[in-house]
Amino acid sequence: MTSSHTDCHFCLQSLRGRKYALREENAYCVPCYDSLYANPCEECKQPIECNSKDLAYKGRHWHEGCFRCAKCSRSLVEKPFAAKDEVLLCTECYSDEYSSKCFHCQKTIMPGSRKMEFKGSSWHESCFVCQYCRQPLGTKPLITKDNENYCVPCFEKQFAHHCYACKKVITSGGVTYHDQPWHKECFVCAVCKAQLSRQRFISKDEYPYCVDCFTKFHAKKCAACKKPITALGGAKYISFEERQWHGECFNCRKCSVSLVGQEFLTQQDDILCHKCGSA
Repeated sequence: MTSSHTDCHFCLQSLRGRKYALREENAYCVPCYDSLYANPCEECKQPIECNSKDLAYKGRHWHEGCFRCAKCSRSLVEKPFAAKDEVLLCTECYSDEYSSKCFHCQKTIMPGSRKMEFKGSSWHESCFVCQYCRQPLGTKPLITKDNENYCVPCFEKQFAHHCYACKKVITSGGVTYHDQPWHKECFVCAVCKAQLSRQRFISKDEYPYCVDCFTKFHAKKCAACKKPITALGGAKYISFEERQWHGECFNCRKCSVSLVGQEFLTQQDDILCHKCGSA
């Protein structure tokens, strides 16, 4: 206030001996200033007079005495608070109403504290740790087993299978052969090295072979048609005196009747039905 202001800029009444307020270098008596410029209080809707403390938050204004929690009515002056749908709440009431509960400790995650989200659940940062080494997981890659979270090194150390071929960890997928785990890319034909995880294969002497390689190098030949016998898909074959036949090829040499499940006779290298062999 300076002595150069003698009259109210609005009502023009003398300011001598009276309190006044300045706005844009113009002096106003207190009643004129309040009627022209005082902000309305969000709570009581009354003007916040120039001799009162005006508390503002996001363009809204309150008397000091009106700046309270909407639920418990405790003063929020110089205290932390939170807003929900334009309603002000102390941190305790906000936590009771809206804050998430930590999936691990089931305690409230207070406003302003760091929260981790994983599989639709919320965690305190200090609770979101590796089950084995207890180090914070943060945003690191992790693996979940039996509802427990592990950092990748700990999971591999505790649970991961190692490939029978390359001895490295199998992190996902894989193939089991002879009760041993394999990477899909390591499970290959013993001869041509073609991957076998998505095709039929045949095992011999504990080694897997693709059908082509097994047929070429190991399959026995049918004594009748001379074609390889692979026995894939459960196909029947007949073995007699170190010779083999496809099921459909095991027929009488003379009359071609099937001998599968029937009595038969042999003459030299020929297989005959009982009737043709006795004739």
